[in-house]
Amino acid sequence: MRITARYLATTSLVLVTMAAASPSWAADLDANSAIDTVTVYPDGATVTRVITVDLPSGDSTLVAKDFPLGLDASSIRVEGEGGAKLTIGTIDARSPRAAPVNLPELEKRIEALNDQRADLQGAIDSANARRKFAEHFAETSPAGIGDKGEARPIAEWRAAFAAVGEEIASADTVVRDATRKTREIERQIAQLEVERKAKPPSKLEVRMDVAATAAAKATLRVTYAVRNARWMPLYDARLDTGAKDRKPQLELIRRAEITQSTGEDWSNVTLGVSTTRISRGGSAPELHSLVAQYPQVPKPLAAGSVSDLARPAPVLRQMQSPAMAKIAEAAEPRERADEQQAIAEIGDFQATFKIPGRVSLGAAEGAKSLRIAAMTVPADLAVRAAPVLDPTAFLEASFKQTDDTTLLPGKVAIYRDGVFVGRGKLSASAKDDIVRLGFGADDKVRIERAVLKRNEGSAGLLVTTSKTDERTFKTTIRNGHDFPIKVAIEDQLPVSESEDIVVEMLPATTPPTASNIRDRRGVLEWSFDAKPGEVKDINFAWRIRWPKDKSMVIVPAG
Repeated sequence: MRITARYLATTSLVLVTMAAASPSWAADLDANSAIDTVTVYPDGATVTRVITVDLPSGDSTLVAKDFPLGLDASSIRVEGEGGAKLTIGTIDARSPRAAPVNLPELEKRIEALNDQRADLQGAIDSANARRKFAEHFAETSPAGIGDKGEARPIAEWRAAFAAVGEEIASADTVVRDATRKTREIERQIAQLEVERKAKPPSKLEVRMDVAATAAAKATLRVTYAVRNARWMPLYDARLDTGAKDRKPQLELIRRAEITQSTGEDWSNVTLGVSTTRISRGGSAPELHSLVAQYPQVPKPLAAGSVSDLARPAPVLRQMQSPAMAKIAEAAEPRERADEQQAIAEIGDFQATFKIPGRVSLGAAEGAKSLRIAAMTVPADLAVRAAPVLDPTAFLEASFKQTDDTTLLPGKVAIYRDGVFVGRGKLSASAKDDIVRLGFGADDKVRIERAVLKRNEGSAGLLVTTSKTDERTFKTTIRNGHDFPIKVAIEDQLPVSESEDIVVEMLPATTPPTASNIRDRRGVLEWSFDAKPGEVKDINFAWRIRWPKDKSMVIVPAG
């Protein structure tokens, strides 16, 4: 029979109060839990622990002391099943309190025990000295000769022997008794030292009230949320540039880099990653009214006070970049090892990827990268360059995003025809979006940009009324490939944000094929198919005019 109970904790006071209201005759049962399932989000995780216990008939309180301190107590949910009807009551999560420690009293007790140990050591040293003296006397004294060398009676011999033996036995007794007492004192001192150095509890105690109609074995699953866990999307982009009989293709491999510092090890668990972001909350932020007013005169600061504006800005934490990918080249043909891939569960609002098998990830182990999905799509190749900044021609592949799940932004390891050529970034893209990825420099396409004219002067028929800045450029593209390739050249036309500053593109300009590309004002593009060995020139000329009594500068847009 399966019973599900849900309990929402609003405050710790509610939890404690409800726990106190449970029947006083409910038996406490110690329970051990084991992590079974973990779902990691970009900003947290949910963990499910399994508790298997033999329940007696009636009411019981299960006490599990192995939960992490960092869990969100209000997120705890419990469901269970067993051989009898089960009713799950209140759930109480609390930090186990360490026994109060009176340090001054502990110090006094340890000091007194050390004094007793020192006294016992003194008694042991004294008894050992007595024993040594008796042994020395027995070895060196002529027990059978008197003061004048006469022989002693046998009775006196026996008295001397008995005296030495009694002295040694007495010393041994003192040593044994003192040694036993010293051992006991040292045990007491060690226990007191443990109490003095006791650390606060590192685990959370969860108490669950359960009622069973009959004695039975039960299985409970406790699910809760933790914050100190996350996953980041990583990608491998492997481009096959194709051949005369094979079109270019791109394989995009999705990976999840998982890290966690929850204070508990995830050992041999069923692991999944979800695109849901749990820290964003459930609702859009509330907007407040904006007021347009004259600036307020700042009040003078009191002596010795510090303005909030003078405080240093908080330091942003930088995400640790993943380790560089290793490239292995086989010396002889071998079977390629297939990577394990996750099973996708696609919903209308999120996607969850279940990793096959069982996975382990320790709390201090660092990042672990797991493959979650892959897709292979046809790619359109082009060479793109912005010679105003860099004359290098870069090979670019564009493709249509065909996956049902959104591609989250992340870092990409770039491979071209099996060779690692660098790293890039992938922007977020939904299904049917066009994605562009760069695949490194194409050294067989040469690009040169030259300044043909730069003239700063004045304009006007009889009287100088304005200043001018006129420039002319020529970009030369040489396709060194033995096959045609699409080329896209980008350049910048200044944009005016003032009526007094006039920008015009001159007739000598080769007409661009696109303007304001990627919604960037003034960014132009010339695209064409370059034949094998073809050399093509692109001319670009513009003029700026502004009032003669003002200065003009060209700066990057904000």
